[in-house]
Amino acid sequence: MLNRVKAAMGRRLAHFLEKQSSNYVPFAVISPEQLRANLRPGDVLLVEGNSRISSAIKYLTHSTWSHSAFFVGGKTFGGELIEADLEFGVQAVSIDKYAALNTRICRPVGLSDDDCKTVIDYMCSSIGKQYDLRNVFDLLRYLLPNPPVPQRFRRRLLALGSGDPTRAICSTLIAEAFQSVRYPILPQLADDCPEDCREEILQIRHHSLFAPRDFDLSPYFRIVKPTIETGFDYHQLNWVDHPMPGEQAHSAR
Repeated sequence: MLNRVKAAMGRRLAHFLEKQSSNYVPFAVISPEQLRANLRPGDVLLVEGNSRISSAIKYLTHSTWSHSAFFVGGKTFGGELIEADLEFGVQAVSIDKYAALNTRICRPVGLSDDDCKTVIDYMCSSIGKQYDLRNVFDLLRYLLPNPPVPQRFRRRLLALGSGDPTRAICSTLIAEAFQSVRYPILPQLADDCPEDCREEILQIRHHSLFAPRDFDLSPYFRIVKPTIETGFDYHQLNWVDHPMPGEQAHSAR
């Protein structure tokens, strides 16, 4: 009985947190057509969300990016992207869902075809899992204007939750998929690595500590910008002509 009550409260809260903000201003939106033309299977699409929960994630991670989705290509279960949604769990969605939001493409470098297929299969097999609602209750408190949380503790707050393998949040699910083939995102030096070691001894961080911005910061993911991938010539841009200050003064005489 208590679990059912908590689940009902979690669903209501999730619906509240997914409400869109009215003061969101997109600056450099890439059209769905451009995204489709430049995305490849295995890419991670970062999204600057405009919901209430997006504000909490942006605050906790000091980042523009509040959501991440994984591109599988084609139409898998009805969509080209697989994501963990707060209300509906892990699902496939269309790129069109993010037509009015700022986005960024992050591409794993050197990922083999076999490993890419393994990562894609991992994501596809996760469809139907539910979002970890314990994280929802934890994130709610950080919607305050200035929550009293020291910066050094904010990252670990995203790791709160049940740890139930049937539950997921957006960036941790993708991190798990890449870790299944031991592809690095932001690995850290092993604790026992001597200071004078010449080669980095990499240690995989726990997947629950990953945030959307980590794919942007990763030295192993290339940033792909559709506006310049197919050739960019600034001479071809159409500018609204404004007279220079000197010309304006001259014309006024």
